[in-house]
Amino acid sequence: MISKGISAVCKQELLALIEKKRAELIHIAMINGLSSTLAIKYSQELDTLLNEYNRKLIEKVHTS
Repeated sequence: MISKGISAVCKQELLALIEKKRAELIHIAMINGLSSTLAIKYSQELDTLLNEYNRKLIEKVHTS
């Protein structure tokens, strides 16, 4: 089912970016530790992507 308000491409692109950033975070955390500066940076970037995805879902609900 394709969500109205979020194009399938946009949604798929965001999900792909989220999965890529999650994998990068796991890799960095395994090498440098979860509390390393780099792991925190990647975690914040993942948070930003997740927040954007959630914002788009909320917009969809409000415009439906």
